[in-house]
Amino acid sequence: MKCVCSLLLLAIFQIFGTPEGLLADEKESLVAPGAKVIKLAGGMKFTEGPVWLDQKKILVFSDIPNSKLMQWNPQQGLSEYRDSKQANGNIVDQQGRILSCQHEARNVIRIENDGSQSVLAERYEGKRFNSPNDLALRTDGTLWFTDPPWGLVGEHEIPGHWVYRLELATGKIEPVVKDLAMPNGIVFSPDEKRLYIADTGGHPRHPDPSFHRLPPSIRCYQITQEGRLGPKLFQIEASSDGMSMDIHGNLYATHADQVNIYNADGKFIESIGVPEGPANVCFGGQDYKTLFITARTSLYSVQMQVAGARLKSQ
Repeated sequence: MKCVCSLLLLAIFQIFGTPEGLLADEKESLVAPGAKVIKLAGGMKFTEGPVWLDQKKILVFSDIPNSKLMQWNPQQGLSEYRDSKQANGNIVDQQGRILSCQHEARNVIRIENDGSQSVLAERYEGKRFNSPNDLALRTDGTLWFTDPPWGLVGEHEIPGHWVYRLELATGKIEPVVKDLAMPNGIVFSPDEKRLYIADTGGHPRHPDPSFHRLPPSIRCYQITQEGRLGPKLFQIEASSDGMSMDIHGNLYATHADQVNIYNADGKFIESIGVPEGPANVCFGGQDYKTLFITARTSLYSVQMQVAGARLKSQ
């Protein structure tokens, strides 16, 4: 009977694919057999926010202190993409446009297809943001972003480090999470029913001393059918900077000198060691199975067995 059940499950997986967050063999690595982390480019100051532009077949990422967006592809290697105002996190919308968090400008912008840029958000109730850090887009046209003070010069105008929800069609902005110390990476599950937010933990820059000793964590929230923030489902007791998702709902979190991978319910799967401390990750490449890693002064990659999750069509 056990053999029959196993064969039946295998047939189901072959037809429909493995369930979200599950490998056919849980002992099997998500890294492609024999694959190693390789260095693609170096010589930068602090890299962040990698994003794959499928139409152009290039990777774009931030070199924050240099106020540059850089680009890389296998044919031309590394070059400058455009100036920025200390851009950090970046994502791509359904029209192939880059949405970017800028520390120095304290805003969130969209880089249009003609090269111009539009400011999507820079204030809440008349007060300037701290320094928007990372962002996630839903197919309902809402943009969610974190606002710690890592790039803030001067005093806070907003009395906290919050996570915001922006309706792109109307420009309406509202805080959705206010009880994090230093909200950082943010990503939706492939089905957009869950939202993961990294909190790097207490920091003396928080204007409320009660947040100074809050431990780091990665929170998972439910998203309601109406596209609103629901209850917290669970919390991973670990730190992370930027994060990404594969098609099975596995979470890729960056911390210390490795990329830590968790399944959809927060169970640790494995780690990928990186020569420099990684700050963010994204999937890209021809089959979307290349994991790109921005790590301090350099850009790295490693081939995976699974593809990265992509934004769904409307």
